[in-house]
Amino acid sequence: MNAEKINVAVVDDDSSLCRALGRLLRAAGFVPVMYDSAEAFLEDAGQPHADCLVLDVHLGGMSGLDLQQMLVMAGTSPPIIFITAHDDPETRELAQRAGCAAYFRKPFPGSSLLEAIAKAVAKAGR
Repeated sequence: MNAEKINVAVVDDDSSLCRALGRLLRAAGFVPVMYDSAEAFLEDAGQPHADCLVLDVHLGGMSGLDLQQMLVMAGTSPPIIFITAHDDPETRELAQRAGCAAYFRKPFPGSSLLEAIAKAVAKAGR
């Protein structure tokens, strides 16, 4: 897998976490594209194709689960890794039923996220 060509979109309303994830992904050779809301992700007409999406469950406007459902209905859903600071069994079950590639409670080890991205992208055939 050539990580240099792998675009990873990160949608999280925590700007410091976005910066940290951007640095982590760049250091691992991925191409990160950061968004502070689901709406910003959807409105970015110039966005590169996302090979994987790291998506916060609880966002200020549209939730990560809502965005995932919208992408599936549009037929454009890349592998999704959900992250959340507000973990509960119901949310975890909803994410897993939606077919997420991985689910992490914040804080999580960066190495675990990188491994989950690599597995999700490989499974998707990239």
